[in-house]
Amino acid sequence: MGKINLSDIELYYSESAFIQNDRITLLGNEYHHSVNVMRNSVSDSIYITDGEGKIYKCKIEEIKKNELIANIKETLNFENTAEYIWFCIPALKNPDRLKFAFEKCVELGITNFVLFTSKYTVPKKVNPNKYKKVVLAAMKQSLRAFLPKITTANFEDIIKLPGIKILFEQNSKKSFNGDLSIEIPSYFLFGPEGGFDESEINLVSGENRFKLSMNRLRSETAIIKCASLLSIS
Repeated sequence: MGKINLSDIELYYSESAFIQNDRITLLGNEYHHSVNVMRNSVSDSIYITDGEGKIYKCKIEEIKKNELIANIKETLNFENTAEYIWFCIPALKNPDRLKFAFEKCVELGITNFVLFTSKYTVPKKVNPNKYKKVVLAAMKQSLRAFLPKITTANFEDIIKLPGIKILFEQNSKKSFNGDLSIEIPSYFLFGPEGGFDESEINLVSGENRFKLSMNRLRSETAIIKCASLLSIS
């Protein structure tokens, strides 16, 4: 099913392990937000996603001290049009800029991320758990049905993965307009604040190197611009 008009709803998240026999349980922060913030009560209708492509329209059956139980009344199925797209985001010095990049990319439909280090990334260790709350909140805010995945790697590891590598760097002669047919895993590599080393650039074929602007962009700006250019519904 394609994207439908759900613009006036509040979306909650429950792992698939808590969805059984047409019943869904909300726990933790999702329970707190539904009951204590939004003041939902028994018999109210709410929408819950499993983060795996489904949004459920539910009716609240029971509210206990630490959990909410709802009955599924309708299931909406969505296709992940960004299934084969992997955004390889460099570790940035400023974590707020990194959070911003994750947030906006999720709102624009990106569902797979690799947080990577390279020769000129300043942080050499990365912790993807810092950003799980960010992507979860962005998924719910933008009413999307896929909880993004974040993995970690170094630049050389990404190059070795099967699939297409697309690298963005300012000196490329080709401009990127988002007009790509993506049917196999495709890894979009964005440079850190210090850019890519020449040896790293040379690991990607010239036909797959692009620039995103005639002007120099901050790393997070380039990442978000690329996401906006791709045709993701």
